[in-house]
Amino acid sequence: MTAALALHGVSKAFGTNRALNDVSFAVGRGEVHALVGENGAGKSTLMRVAFGLIPPDAGEVTIDGNAARVESPRVARAAGVGMVHQHFTSIGSFTVEENLWLAAGRVGHPSGRPPISNATAVDELRAALWRGLDRTAAAETLPVSAKQRLELLQALATGADILLLDEPTALLAPAEIEALLALLRSFARGGGAVVLISHKLSDVFAVADRITVLRRGRVVLEGRRSELTSPEVAAAMVGGEIEPPPAPAATGAVRIEAGPLRVQAGEVVGIAAIEGNGQRSLLRALAGLEPMASGWRSEAPVAFLPGDRTTEGLIAGFSLTENLVLGHDRDARWTRGPWIDWGEAERWMGVLIDRFEIKAGSPRVPVSSLSGGNQQKVLFAKIAASSPAVVIAENPTRGLDFKATVELHHELRRLASTGVAVLFHSPDLDEVLSHSDRVVVLRGGELLPVRSTATRAEVGTMMAAGVGG
Repeated sequence: MTAALALHGVSKAFGTNRALNDVSFAVGRGEVHALVGENGAGKSTLMRVAFGLIPPDAGEVTIDGNAARVESPRVARAAGVGMVHQHFTSIGSFTVEENLWLAAGRVGHPSGRPPISNATAVDELRAALWRGLDRTAAAETLPVSAKQRLELLQALATGADILLLDEPTALLAPAEIEALLALLRSFARGGGAVVLISHKLSDVFAVADRITVLRRGRVVLEGRRSELTSPEVAAAMVGGEIEPPPAPAATGAVRIEAGPLRVQAGEVVGIAAIEGNGQRSLLRALAGLEPMASGWRSEAPVAFLPGDRTTEGLIAGFSLTENLVLGHDRDARWTRGPWIDWGEAERWMGVLIDRFEIKAGSPRVPVSSLSGGNQQKVLFAKIAASSPAVVIAENPTRGLDFKATVELHHELRRLASTGVAVLFHSPDLDEVLSHSDRVVVLRGGELLPVRSTATRAEVGTMMAAGVGG
């Protein structure tokens, strides 16, 4: 069967970094093909080549069996390819509808290609993504999960029947993930083609027909989902086995209080909540960024890991060292009177690069030159280096691969073992359940304790319906 989209022998280097090395990859119509691997493995680079964002050094792209000179996203869109990027691309001051007109690139209704064989599937996908979105709302006012849905709508704006999706479920609640995966499956059955980049193996095995694993710019595993196992794919991604998480630490004095919520020193507490139930305000209040309710407190110093690193955590044009110093310009490690010893700050950033295995050429490179997952590592390294008493994290593993997610939670556990109180929220319920000493559900602004024996289904019910545990 002719592939809807195929890349043949693609290689790409950025300076001395060989991001792709003779990679071949194809997705057929009626298929969801998952592309997985560690951060920096080359997944996003390969899809950027397919979408015309960067030229390959070698290799070719074919669409429906025909050689294609995909020199720009405009050419890709005209050929029926749509892409959802890991980072939001909408313009904040534009309304939802204005962003869609911009993505469509034409005056008139944002379509133009013949519909795929099952037009109903496309309509269902669009209808589901539109649900709850205000066409007149500015993109910058949308909650994170709604921004993610807008990104998907933008990819469909030109009638795309080949979708390249870079972490589309990273910010969605469990029920939203299940619904989206079902719609992608339906989209493919209708004649579309879907490439799914994901770090969530549960998503991959729930929806993919085929799985390809990249490591260090090469294909190391490819096969049908039915012929592969999750441990086999995980081992191929990281080049070995994953270490088990550290044992929970002993707890100590209460360091976070918010109504019924108590987090002790040495404890990691996870918040399970569907988007829009108040978790953003709760975390920001406890971090000191929004007004705190009477009786609430967080023991200083508090370190906050925001949900969107690109707008709240890091300045993309600054170097890694400059981002480390930003907000910590009085840190004794690199402050000399009224001056900053940039050489010493750079040395410290080098230490953090090694400790957290950040893939960066040097402490002097701009944050924008790093992959999304490595940017997240920079932000976490900055927080871990600030010697906090409390760490509050909003979706801390956004953009991280399977191994890096485990490693980050190991680091949170190590911080807890030194007496730090850790409170985090993730839209991935499995992540919350796997990496917390205790779990609380936040629904409609109300905090609900969860029994230690509660099942995943029971926690999901509490999140959706507020059934006590």
